[in-house]
Amino acid sequence: MKKIIGLIIVAFLVIIGIYYAFIYFVTYSEGVRSGELIKISSKGYITKTWEGEISQGISGAQIFSFSVLDKDQEVIEKLQEYQGQYVKLHYVERYSTFFWLGDSKYFVTGVQKESSPHFRN
Repeated sequence: MKKIIGLIIVAFLVIIGIYYAFIYFVTYSEGVRSGELIKISSKGYITKTWEGEISQGISGAQIFSFSVLDKDQEVIEKLQEYQGQYVKLHYVERYSTFFWLGDSKYFVTGVQKESSPHFRN
């Protein structure tokens, strides 16, 4: 009986480990989005996550929400520097997320400053 319970516990832990690895490492899509960086902040009660938004339209009607992993400190610093400016974000989309990774399933992996298409000379 103890052997069966032990095997069930081990199988349960293996399934949880596979699920976590799938959510963390497998990406659904990769892409690039551009817009005005309107928000970057660290938020949360138990674990702090970096969350941000870019406006992809003139009226601000199209908002793209994203998260940044804590390990990407260079990206976080650039986002803080480019606050209020037009940026191009490189991101990966995951199937889902965990609360300690971020609120969004879109995770920014790179950022570049761009010139706004609305104010070209």
